[in-house]
Parts: sequence; C-alpha cells; structure tokens
Amino acid sequence: MDLVFATANRNKLIEAQKVFGPSFNLILPYDLGFCGDIPETHHTLLENSIEKVNFIWNNFHKNCFADDTGLEVDALNGAPGVYSARYAGETNNPADNIKKLLKELNNVPEDQRTARFRCVVSLIENGLLYTFEGVCEGHITMSESGIEGFGYDPVFKPSGMSKTMAEITLAEKNAISHRGKAMEKLLCHLSQNLK
Repeated sequence: MDLVFATANRNKLIEAQKVFGPSFNLILPYDLGFCGDIPETHHTLLENSIEKVNFIWNNFHKNCFADDTGLEVDALNGAPGVYSARYAGETNNPADNIKKLLKELNNVPEDQRTARFRCVVSLIENGLLYTFEGVCEGHITMSESGIEGFGYDPVFKPSGMSKTMAEITLAEKNAISHRGKAMEKLLCHLSQNLK
C-alpha cells in the first residue's frame, strides 16, 4: 500500500518505515513532485498535523499521514512545545535549539527537569480523517550525549532508561518513543482496514 508521509524530514521517514515494514511503501511529497513547504500555521500539534494531511489530500488526493511533535518541559511551562523545531529561530537548527534549551534550564536541578515528547499523527484515508497520539515521558539531561537520532534526542533521557534517545538504537527508540507509539496506533488502524 502506498502512503504519503507529509514531511520533508528523511529521518522521520526512516523511523516510520522501520515501524511500518514492507507492507507499506511510504513516499514523501517530494516523490510527488512537491518541493515547497507544507504549511504549519497553528498553535497546537493536533491542528498542525491535520493541516498537513489536508494539504496533501487537497493537492494530490492520496492517502496520507502527518505528524507534529513537540518537546514539553515542565520547568519551562510546557515550552518549547509546538515551537520545538524553531525554538532558537526560523532556521530550524537542532544544535541551536539544544543550546537554547540547556541555557534556559541552566539553573534547574536535574530532578526538576521533567519533560515529555508528544506526537500527534493525523491520517486521511479515502477522505476520512483519523488522529493518533503518543507520549514519551523523561527528563532533560545536563549536557548532550550520543550521536544517534535527531532533534533533541541527545538531551532527552526517557523514564526508566540510563541512556539518552541519541544513545539507543533505532529499534529501541521506536519501541518507546512518542512517534513510535503514535505510529503503532496508526499501523494498527491501517492493518485492520487492510484485512
């Protein structure tokens, strides 16, 4: 089954394809000839996720899904949240985002650096909209560690783990991550429909 993943982020595509396996062929908007930016103009993860799938459906009439993900840090009243990718500015630079986050938490002790990744996935299948959510609880470390993953992974340690998201394998990450959980719910829905 062909399914459009409404993102330009190839790292997200690689993660998702690992979850979906060979039964689904995930393609990017780029593969449909679209090289622009998919709009994200809202103030919640859910609204942005829905906006992205509506954009693909309205322009290409292809079954599609999109995610919007945010890092919610309790000591920062839930920031950066929906603005996680652009926390340090419109350049969307992960290294700058991490640097700003660690600076904002500079005087916050480790036991008060609780946080969570939240992911909302929206699917349009034959014109019908479905949404799925995944959450991964953890905390922000005092410094970066690890080279795997992307985004805030080097400073996010999931609850019950001794390693950051950037120190574990992709398979381990998909088993516990916010996006992995949301994608599993999406996959379960699609698999039921395929039967």
